[in-house]
Amino acid sequence: MKAVFQYEDTKGRSILPENPVARLSQTRAWYRVARRTGHLKKHELKAWFSAVLSIQNPVIRDYLQFVLLTGCRREEAARLRWVDVSLQDRSFFIRDPKNHNPIQLPLSDYLLELLEGRKADHDSEFVFPAASASGHLEEPKKQVHRVIEQTSIQFTIHDLRRTFITIAEGLDISMYALKALVNHKTSSTDVTAGYIQISVERLREPMQLITNFVLRSAEIKQSAKIVELGVGMAAK
Repeated sequence: MKAVFQYEDTKGRSILPENPVARLSQTRAWYRVARRTGHLKKHELKAWFSAVLSIQNPVIRDYLQFVLLTGCRREEAARLRWVDVSLQDRSFFIRDPKNHNPIQLPLSDYLLELLEGRKADHDSEFVFPAASASGHLEEPKKQVHRVIEQTSIQFTIHDLRRTFITIAEGLDISMYALKALVNHKTSSTDVTAGYIQISVERLREPMQLITNFVLRSAEIKQSAKIVELGVGMAAK
């Protein structure tokens, strides 16, 4: 559109009276990018977890697990600060998400232990710190490529979020709970959604169900501490 006003004839009239690309809209000729569908399959989780757990950098190793087991967007997980994590309440807070809708989410027992270990080993303000300009981890492309080489499983960081959502749907988790877990906005025409107020405790069981499914599929044995915590939660 800028060119319409920039190029004129001797009488000050634009030599481009119409937007040249308007024809594409009229004929619906714009190239449509197909929605991506990549995600980890159930039978791939064991190999993927084995490769991730072999990563020597603990920040990246924990980050990849965190994204898979929370469904967080990669940037939101990377920017997570300790001030927004409550180990006592077993929850974390996404302060500035993509949709500008801050939300508090529960931590499964496995992630609680993972973050307790991170907190004990680091004093950075970020949960996933790095020697970068931002101070937090950026996209770990080299390590992701290494996992792909080891497993022959093609994936991106966003595929982990898609995996989380796919697993949740397969476990028959309610659509409203699933939307809350991944912080998706509901349609403005959904009157029922406007009445539902979903608390962090309402989301705790669905979050735990997803973690349990992933760990069983990956054949990850939970520590005695996690098992004890699970028993305590069941007693409540």
